[in-house]
Amino acid sequence: MLLSRRSALTSAAVAATLPLVRTARAQKPKLKIGVLNDQSGPYTNTGGATSVVCTKQALEDFGVATKGMDVEVIAADHQNKPDLAVSIARQWFDRDGVDMLLDVPTSSVALALQSVVREKNKVYLNSGAASSALTGEQCSPNFIHWTYDTFMLAKSTGGAMVKAGGDSWYFLTADYAFGKQLQADTSTLIKASGGKVLGAAQYPFPGTTDFSSFLVQAQASGAKVLGLANAGGDTVNSIKQANEFGLNNSMKIAALLMFITDVHALGLDVAHGLNLTESFYWDMNERTRAFTKRVLPKSPTNYPNMDHAGCYSATLHYLKACADMGVAEAKKDGVATVNRMKAMPVEDDCFGTSKIREDGRNLVTSYLFEVKKPAESKGPWDYYKLVATTPGDEAFRPLADGHCPIIKA
Repeated sequence: MLLSRRSALTSAAVAATLPLVRTARAQKPKLKIGVLNDQSGPYTNTGGATSVVCTKQALEDFGVATKGMDVEVIAADHQNKPDLAVSIARQWFDRDGVDMLLDVPTSSVALALQSVVREKNKVYLNSGAASSALTGEQCSPNFIHWTYDTFMLAKSTGGAMVKAGGDSWYFLTADYAFGKQLQADTSTLIKASGGKVLGAAQYPFPGTTDFSSFLVQAQASGAKVLGLANAGGDTVNSIKQANEFGLNNSMKIAALLMFITDVHALGLDVAHGLNLTESFYWDMNERTRAFTKRVLPKSPTNYPNMDHAGCYSATLHYLKACADMGVAEAKKDGVATVNRMKAMPVEDDCFGTSKIREDGRNLVTSYLFEVKKPAESKGPWDYYKLVATTPGDEAFRPLADGHCPIIKA
């Protein structure tokens, strides 16, 4: 009797565990995407909440639910602080199960994250930072630089200014990795074209709001062009103050990195006539307009710029690679997932077609625009006139010149 009771209890215990085993086996592996950007500082409008909206739009357009995929998007504010960003990323990877890191403006932050992502073997898709070092000497097999970089900006905007007669420059530069790299890349181009750099003023970043003393130095230099090696709110403030000083009457202003969100903040009365480079414009064609129409209800005060579009495009391509590999396999190995992404052609509504080079550089087409005069604008955010187009394989630094250590000789 005792034996049969024990047998019954054992059988009941085994039976009780079976549903748990089946449940565990039935659970789908979850992909987790972490959008890490500036949500409270000078780059809030260039990335911020609209980057998160565009990331989630990629999930919707890909149809993760109908494909049976479980994908979650989380976000955090790195406050443009490398140490804070690294701390958030480690927590995301170690505790929260994040598989892919996305956006990450501010080049000092972006560069600081390369080692931790590689250590944890995750995927890192950067749309927001600019430094060309990210696919140069500090490249990584876990990393793709999606949307633009300092070399592309220097070649497009800087090159156009030099061709138009702007052969002497003075720089106003944000004193961190991005500003220094943008100044360096543009200076190389200027000198190679027979021009000269007469000086530069580097200001503390973040936290500088009064650029008057730096603008006085620029005016006194006698240079034909003021090169702004900054971005976001700093670009907006420096252009506003340059106009207030009347500096735009004696020098051309080269906004080396400027987004449509910055033009909107300035207004066409101030911004008209500026040349700038983006790899995405919402009104470029039917596909970009359709994408923007899908996004605007969720971001009604902020039209998407190239950073936002890059978050969408990178996420969509990542999801395609994960579906192709199988989610479980993609989660195991960040390098393998990035390699699969490199092997697949990129195609979406924001950038059309592009390809990802061995060093992690996504070769998107770049567009040089001129900001319209108020009378030329026919509606909300109708701000750009197309001046020139540069194919992706010509827009970026040649592979051999980057000295990326993961490229085999």
